[in-house]
Amino acid sequence: MDFDFSDDQEQLRDAVRKWVDKGYDFERRRGIVATGGFNRAAYGELADLGLTGLYVPEVDGGMGMGPVEGMVVMEELGRGIVLEPLAQALIAGAVLAGYGPAALKTEWLPGVASGETLVTLAYQERGARYRLDVCAASATEAGGTWALSGTKSIVAAGDLADAYIVPAMAGGRLALFLVAHTAGGVSASGYATQDGGRAAEVVFQNAPARLITTDGLAALEHAVDIGIAAACAEAVGVMDKTLAITVEYLNTRKQFGVAIASFQALRHRVADMKMQLELARSMSYYASLKLNAPANERRTAMARAKVQLGQSMRFVGQQAVQLHGGIGVTDEYIVSHYFKKLTQLEISWGDTLHHLGEVSARMEDTAGVFA
Repeated sequence: MDFDFSDDQEQLRDAVRKWVDKGYDFERRRGIVATGGFNRAAYGELADLGLTGLYVPEVDGGMGMGPVEGMVVMEELGRGIVLEPLAQALIAGAVLAGYGPAALKTEWLPGVASGETLVTLAYQERGARYRLDVCAASATEAGGTWALSGTKSIVAAGDLADAYIVPAMAGGRLALFLVAHTAGGVSASGYATQDGGRAAEVVFQNAPARLITTDGLAALEHAVDIGIAAACAEAVGVMDKTLAITVEYLNTRKQFGVAIASFQALRHRVADMKMQLELARSMSYYASLKLNAPANERRTAMARAKVQLGQSMRFVGQQAVQLHGGIGVTDEYIVSHYFKKLTQLEISWGDTLHHLGEVSARMEDTAGVFA
């Protein structure tokens, strides 16, 4: 099997890496954190690179690319711990293109592709415990129009989004809707997240909604799986840079007159970090390559990948902080921000224990089939 990237994919990686290195340095990121954790100008620069339209079909103004390109981009954004939620644009592009009616695609996809419109997935609810089939929000239809009510938590940049993709119960079945932020009955309360980004609690009170699909659970699972694959790829980029920062520190920090990188015990710990990074990288590739697989196969792959990534993120982050010593947890030093990002990613889209349970349950189901 050929795991080499194509010339186009390498050029895409190079373009994103150059933007991260030159246009999104640590000082700019600190400024964005201080002003709320999301910057429209930075998001617009991602759009100028075509990244917000990565999963939008070319006919709708996008690039029409696939999961491998998405993985390449998210890895590079992870290296710069970029705060702007590009994964939400990937989800919106894929869900609207794959499940939405023609009129909705025509109205919303060009804006998603150009970056002028930020559409985020608002699916989490208190008490759901990462279960996608648990939903208290509801939608009712009257005279051909839908009204949606419910509360969604931890919505990425939710108070600044232009619209939301929202799962809600309709006629006893989970359906997926698009709700504009400017619609009546929508209110959002924003706050900073641990990694310096931005999220919000969003309340819908009989808000006018547009139906995307009545097969809401299948569409929502697909959306979340895109988010998981994106988070896995982003985490690889974060860990890659965390390891590089740690190695650089060990090569410059001296004790007893020599660089501490010469101490065998510390070199072994760095080797263990590298091993965990490569395990994570292989599972990130696995997740991205399974995004277009049948639903059951795809869901199992995402759970397996998230378990390995969760274990690797925790190990690499903790080792980096310990190898730095006290400076590793100071706000002024960059590695602490990489550690926060890894911690945030580990609990995003379902934490490690949740996905470990998912893997176990699917293995039991498979064993039952062959019993």
